[in-house]
Amino acid sequence: MNENNQQWLASIKQELETNILGFWMKHTIDEQNGGFYGYISRNLTVNNEAGKSLVLNTRILWTFASAYRMTGNESYLKIAERAYHYVIEHFVDQEYGGLYWMVDAAGNPAETKKQVYGQAFAIYALSEYHRATGDDAALQQAISLFHTLERYSYDEEYKGYFEALTREWLETDDNSLSEKDLNEKKSMNTHLHIMEGYTNLYRIWKSDELHAKLKELIEITIKHIINPVNAHFILFFDEKWNGRSEHISFGHDIEGSWLLVEAAEVLGDEALLADAKAISIRMAEATLNEGVDEDGGLLNEAGPGGLIDTHKDWWPQAEAVVGFYNAYQMTGDEKYREAAVRSWQFIENFIVDKQFGEWHWSVTRNGSPSENVQKVSPWKCPYHNGRACFEMIERLSGTSTSH
Repeated sequence: MNENNQQWLASIKQELETNILGFWMKHTIDEQNGGFYGYISRNLTVNNEAGKSLVLNTRILWTFASAYRMTGNESYLKIAERAYHYVIEHFVDQEYGGLYWMVDAAGNPAETKKQVYGQAFAIYALSEYHRATGDDAALQQAISLFHTLERYSYDEEYKGYFEALTREWLETDDNSLSEKDLNEKKSMNTHLHIMEGYTNLYRIWKSDELHAKLKELIEITIKHIINPVNAHFILFFDEKWNGRSEHISFGHDIEGSWLLVEAAEVLGDEALLADAKAISIRMAEATLNEGVDEDGGLLNEAGPGGLIDTHKDWWPQAEAVVGFYNAYQMTGDEKYREAAVRSWQFIENFIVDKQFGEWHWSVTRNGSPSENVQKVSPWKCPYHNGRACFEMIERLSGTSTSH
């Protein structure tokens, strides 16, 4: 390993252990109600009454299970176990199957609809917990959830997966993931994370049915979700895969570029992997050319007329480090390695909260923290930044255990 990589690796390990994992272990444990706080502000003010989201809790589970799998550090295992038991005890719908979208501060069901995005993260997290611990119950829960999604969410006519269903797994008009999202039947985001969840499950459960479904998800992503003209994701669709949005999300583009290749690698289909790598490189190229600012930070969104959101949120920066480095590994082109390095430097200079710890939600284009004060919230979690560190530690040290 060259000296530059050694220095970079050291800074990533330091950030991961002390500022990311250390923060979540120190500040987020809810001793009163169990599990983890649902909301903490930038200045570490806890809202004890805040609801707790499926996304936050499954992402904590995934992150600390992965941290334990990679390091063997028992303190990470304790957090993973806490997250696992909280998810199973409070989010699992014992009557209808699947997991609730939100519980209240005390752990009672609050939003009971079955958001497929959330189910996908549960599969991702339960699979990782099994990978880390060998816990058979977690594997069986992930497999059961896979069958539940295939039974209720899969579109037999046009393929792909519907966005949301009621608690009873019936059709609903309430599809939106958040107030930012369009109320459409299908989305890039949900399909990206089903693919991610199925990829992790396939590592530990080599089922023929799962193989077929993961293969189909990769093909759907390439055929329908990536715009063949500009190599950006189309974000929303009707059930027939007609595009419903012209927005470009640079963070999702660069995240998807490496998750797509990872899925194809784990699947083991050489022809499909070649297709995935080709489009992935195009996605990374488009993101680099259009989305990276002069300071190395990744801008949020563009539309047909140009940039529409010039803030730089925390999670796209994390994904840019991995996505650009992945493009470098596939092509050997130094411009991608340089882009990954600059992304990391931008994170260190602007995104890391040097006063209160962890990362700011976002910064404005000039680098000052944005008005969003969320430090821990339904969507602010240790998964994007933690995962970027895990990925880069493996890639820079050549000890990948991903596949």
